[in-house]
Amino acid sequence: MAFPPPFAGIHAILYALFDSRERLDRGAMRRQTEICLSLGVHGMAALGLATEVSKLTLTERRMVMEWVAEDTGGQAPLAFTIFGSSVEEQVEQVRAAEQARADWVILQPPMVGSFGAGEYIRFFGRVAGATSLPVAIQNAPAYMGRGLSVEDIQTLVAQHPNIRVVKGEGPAVDIRHLIEVTEGRLPVLNGRGGIELVDNLRAGCAGLILAPDTIDYALRAHASFVAGDEDGAEAAYREMLPAAVFIMQSIESLICYGKRLFGARAGIEIHDRAPAMRPTEFGIGLVERHAARLGPFEAKTRRPT
Repeated sequence: MAFPPPFAGIHAILYALFDSRERLDRGAMRRQTEICLSLGVHGMAALGLATEVSKLTLTERRMVMEWVAEDTGGQAPLAFTIFGSSVEEQVEQVRAAEQARADWVILQPPMVGSFGAGEYIRFFGRVAGATSLPVAIQNAPAYMGRGLSVEDIQTLVAQHPNIRVVKGEGPAVDIRHLIEVTEGRLPVLNGRGGIELVDNLRAGCAGLILAPDTIDYALRAHASFVAGDEDGAEAAYREMLPAAVFIMQSIESLICYGKRLFGARAGIEIHDRAPAMRPTEFGIGLVERHAARLGPFEAKTRRPT
């Protein structure tokens, strides 16, 4: 089944789950996807910052694509983030995403050097021009140290019609400005671990892409908001907010403690791949407190797609 944009709702971006020998754990990755689908996520994604994509070999990235495509089985829109330091490397991964039957791809800026906006516009344009898939641009300057202005994004969209979505990582006020300037024609999916979730929806976000540690609460908040129950949305958001703030101190914190919170709630043992932020005894205690308060994941009947 092909899913056209806009890809509205709450999407899960998967963690990279390793075994005790730092190898990708096939069983744990399958279980993670199964949990997300059972909760009723509106989309699946992998190979973003939460997936520790920079630590994965090209072979492992292709393997993750194949695994997640197999486990998702067409039940929800599927996206893969495209990571690479050159146009050639990114196009190669776009081809792999096409073979894995992705519904769309998310382009990350190359993590080499520091260049002006024009260079990034040309880079993204060449990669987007190599595929007919819908393309999102990941604009996360706070986390990645590079990004595009609203005007730069407008230029890219005008030149490449298959750039259909922006994957943001910014405050709700900034996201609102982007939506206003683009006159609502460009769907925006924010992230930031769900911080400002309800305000993002008020700003006009089509949805959010989140790691799965508190995604069940995000789904409740989204469902309430869409139903016109903003009080209910705020209530669900308040339940997840302490954990979201604890986790989202940095990308390293997300990978260290967010992944462990997911593991504690899912009953999956978590192992790191070096180099990694290592949890402290106090941090583990906080994970346990948040996991006890949030409770285990409870499957729901999936909505029709």
